[in-house]
Amino acid sequence: VQLQASGGGAVQVGGSLRLSCTTSGRAFSDYGVGWFRQAPGKEREFVATFRWSEDSAYYADSVKGRFTISRDNAKNTLYLQMNNLTPGDTAVYYCAATRGAFWSAEERYYGSWGPGTLVTVSS
Repeated sequence: VQLQASGGGAVQVGGSLRLSCTTSGRAFSDYGVGWFRQAPGKEREFVATFRWSEDSAYYADSVKGRFTISRDNAKNTLYLQMNNLTPGDTAVYYCAATRGAFWSAEERYYGSWGPGTLVTVSS
């Protein structure tokens, strides 16, 4: 699977951004998809994904209530709507695909990664 994230940029505290991730190479229904992020000097961390069997979203506690993951199966595109951004959200955001038809919040189960898009939140 090939993935390409876009939509990053610089915003002020409290602002919003919507990230997009276009995918190609395999049918969208054949794998799980998720968002991760890596802040400067920190390890990459999970942000959001879909629970495969329930088709419901699952979020990291740090973004719950502020971020919304969605997808357009017809366009093979994944989205991440980010509201009420804080400086703690500053990071490179990555979209990724799992190795099979399942979901996970663990990085090790994701086999395909896009190049990432930078989000900078300033006060």
